[in-house]
Amino acid sequence: MTYELSVGLRYLKSRRRQTFISLITVISVGGVAVGVMVLIVVLAVMSGFETSLKDKILGINSHIWILPQNPGHLEGYQDIVARVAALPHVTFAAPFTTHEVMLVAEGHVSGTIVRGIDPERTDQVADLTRHMHGQELRTLLEPPPPAPGEAPAPAASRGIVLGKELARHLLVFPGQQVMVTSPLGVLTPAGIMPNMRGFTVTGTFDTGMYEYDAKLALMSLRQAQDFFELGDAVHGIEVKVDDIYRVHAVEEAISSLLGPAFWTRNWMQMNRNLFAALRQEKVLMFIILVLIILVAAFNIVSTLIMLVMEKQADIAILKAMGARNAGIYKIFLLEGMIIGVVGTVLGCLGGLVLAWNLQSIAGVVERLLGIQFFSPDVYFLDKLPVQIHAVDVALIVLTAIVVSFCATLYPAWNASRLDPVVALRYE
Repeated sequence: MTYELSVGLRYLKSRRRQTFISLITVISVGGVAVGVMVLIVVLAVMSGFETSLKDKILGINSHIWILPQNPGHLEGYQDIVARVAALPHVTFAAPFTTHEVMLVAEGHVSGTIVRGIDPERTDQVADLTRHMHGQELRTLLEPPPPAPGEAPAPAASRGIVLGKELARHLLVFPGQQVMVTSPLGVLTPAGIMPNMRGFTVTGTFDTGMYEYDAKLALMSLRQAQDFFELGDAVHGIEVKVDDIYRVHAVEEAISSLLGPAFWTRNWMQMNRNLFAALRQEKVLMFIILVLIILVAAFNIVSTLIMLVMEKQADIAILKAMGARNAGIYKIFLLEGMIIGVVGTVLGCLGGLVLAWNLQSIAGVVERLLGIQFFSPDVYFLDKLPVQIHAVDVALIVLTAIVVSFCATLYPAWNASRLDPVVALRYE
């Protein structure tokens, strides 16, 4: 151990006449620890929000949508689906339709998006199965035919699956009927009449994202084509890829394959504003919370300045014994770095422990206070997500150490310039 480190460690130890300085040292360590801990927890929550939203959005939507360039219906889609499915990195492709309708049940009305999907394919495209609580989507959308000799009700053979919040709003349960009304209407001898048809609610899905659970319903592609009089046409084709960050390369391959008659949209484009806002908020939160570490850095500066004033006689004696300015500089530099590193390590450990147990802590506080921190209709999520990235933790630790190092430069430089003759004049 060098004498600089040995002297620096001794200066950190409390003596009876140095208790005040030692207390300031503890406060400085605590300030750095609190800043690091808060940064780790906040960035872990922000990363968790982004990842959770991404999983929920891709859990109900595909990675790429292929749409005809001219608005209208896409016919002859079977060949296009087969050609797109054969492209590299494409794991599946399936047709879909989407419609805006009104659902009416038990006197309750709700505007809804109804998506017509192929039950045999869309499970693999949008990963809907895990939101169905173990129920088979094909059976729900296309109920089995009635037993021989049994005449089913008109709506019994038409199944529709509702989001959990949508079903709750309409006060319907599986087995009950809802009236689906299309605002486009149908042409009859009496003029344009609303297109209305009864469907049986065969199940519900729960994505955990309020926006989807409250405004989305699913029906089979065959039923949607029949109800909206599409014939054998669809609105587009949804595609799933093996890596969600390869969508741009896959889009280029699709454009080369299908030509200018089609255009594509990927999950990044459809949710660009949301994820851009999350990333910007994460950066801004990092910048704002670094101010906590800066406050702790001022504590380090004040601690070292007071220590230099307290140790003027010791510094003069060390210089009289042959210590150089660089050695004195190193003593106080190491002392400040010890404060910064100890505070960073304690804050890192505390932040990781707090982040890993944040959901449990939030649940206890909610039960004690009778409040809900994260309402799903506001934050799109039903629980507090936390995800710790090693890169974020490393960046926080590096920032705290750099700030602590910068805080030690002036006090250490001031100590190294002390004139021993002036310091010992009145001793």
